[in-house]
Amino acid sequence: MGDRPERRPSHPRDDLFYGFLKPWLGEDGLLLSKGDKWRRHRRLLTPAFHFDILKPYVKIFNQCTDTMHAKWRRLAQGPQVSLDMFEHVSLMTLDSLQKCVFSFSSDCQEKMSDYIAAIVELSALVVRRQYRPLHYLDLVYYRCADGRRFRRACDTVHRFTSDVVHGRRRALRQQGKDTWLRARRGKALDFIDVLLLARDEDGKELSDEDIRAEADTFMFEGHDTTSSGLSWLLFNLAKYPEYQEKCREEIQEVLKGRELEEVEWDDLAQLPFTTMCIKESLRQYPPVTLVSRRCTEDVKLPDGRVIPKGIICLVSIYGTHHNPTVWPDSKLFNPYRFDPDKPQQRSPLAFVPFSAGPRNCIGQSFAMAEMRVVVALTLLRFRLSVDRTRKVQRKPELILRTESGIWLNVQPLPPRA
Repeated sequence: MGDRPERRPSHPRDDLFYGFLKPWLGEDGLLLSKGDKWRRHRRLLTPAFHFDILKPYVKIFNQCTDTMHAKWRRLAQGPQVSLDMFEHVSLMTLDSLQKCVFSFSSDCQEKMSDYIAAIVELSALVVRRQYRPLHYLDLVYYRCADGRRFRRACDTVHRFTSDVVHGRRRALRQQGKDTWLRARRGKALDFIDVLLLARDEDGKELSDEDIRAEADTFMFEGHDTTSSGLSWLLFNLAKYPEYQEKCREEIQEVLKGRELEEVEWDDLAQLPFTTMCIKESLRQYPPVTLVSRRCTEDVKLPDGRVIPKGIICLVSIYGTHHNPTVWPDSKLFNPYRFDPDKPQQRSPLAFVPFSAGPRNCIGQSFAMAEMRVVVALTLLRFRLSVDRTRKVQRKPELILRTESGIWLNVQPLPPRA
């Protein structure tokens, strides 16, 4: 356990492609850091996503989903209501992340807080900047209205995160680790707690700036990607009612005989068909459609051609997931592609919704757990159908969105007997 990991290339990302995020996320977080700093942070952050840390988060996922569903029921004036999944699910994932990262409840699903509004604005501004070549120049960008808004929103986010980190660090130093942990007994350790307690093999801790960068990165990467994956999943289940019903029956069986409609950690492994549907939806509509990497060595292709070291490559996850030689009828939603009882003879790199290799998504277990909880409770309480009056048109941005949302008809189901 004390051995140093093998020194592998961290496959640095293209600075231009990700550079617009640096003023917001800093250069020290896992998304943007490189080399030894990236390797150190990856080692220190890995315990934050251990199952023992993730288990208590399931209760938070339940609570935030309950809040979203209560809102849906209020909005349903008749037998059903048409709702934009992207709007509602995005607020729900922001709500759950703020609780899991900071142990902070902003009630953002009911009223937008300054912090949550700033994150939403930053995400939109980064996307808009990509489509305006003149704004690639910092000298131009920060003198225009968008640049000034971006700076103000960054200040809001950084101020919130720094206040939490400084306050928690001060309490930890004043009380000492043992007393501080005893005071938190009965409460789940959040992301900030785990990072404050992290030490590398030399006993060194993460600085406040390091922790702020990682917290801001997790808030950014964790909410948009999961909300995209969930929104497209609900769309697919609305589009294919036979699969929706099969998932519902599976969930009803797992929760049969319980007084509370609450999904527990151990239930997640009892939802194989629901998990198959999640994976197939992530294949068909991966939240991150491409990643950028710089080759750290010559890469020989199967046809003999060589990509030279130093070349920047854009790897299309969407294209990989729709490769007809690997995925026949790739446009068809078919969850049985992921039937664990019928393993397929395909490369593990044919399905990479969370990327792959040393820089894969460290939060994939967190995301899969949240998706299973949300879809389970949603199908338990509502029947979904596609709103045929609204067209769904893919729109790849930082994540895979649509031109005008994903509108589904939401019909409340009677309470279980």
